[in-house]
Amino acid sequence: MENRPEASRVVDLVAYQDGAVVSRIVIKKNTGNVTLFAFDAGQQLSEHTTPYDALVQVVDGEAEITIAGNSHRLRAGEMIVMPAHQPHAVAAVGRLKMLLTMIRS
Repeated sequence: MENRPEASRVVDLVAYQDGAVVSRIVIKKNTGNVTLFAFDAGQQLSEHTTPYDALVQVVDGEAEITIAGNSHRLRAGEMIVMPAHQPHAVAAVGRLKMLLTMIRS
């Protein structure tokens, strides 16, 4: 029997947890990853850099994303590219779910 793709609601694939950031890898390949995150209100990923571009898509809630010192407020349905080698951070304004796609090239 073959593996058949099934449609899913992105927001249902990871649950919020009080006082925490929860992540779930949706796809993991040598060429890149797709990871879904759920942040409780006030949680954050501290400033860091990566050697690859990353696409952040907000699927629920609101995020404050800082890239190279510039702040961006994103809401559900919005996305932004975090360029490689530029410092960036993510903070949940309220509860937040976001999809992070990183392509290694």
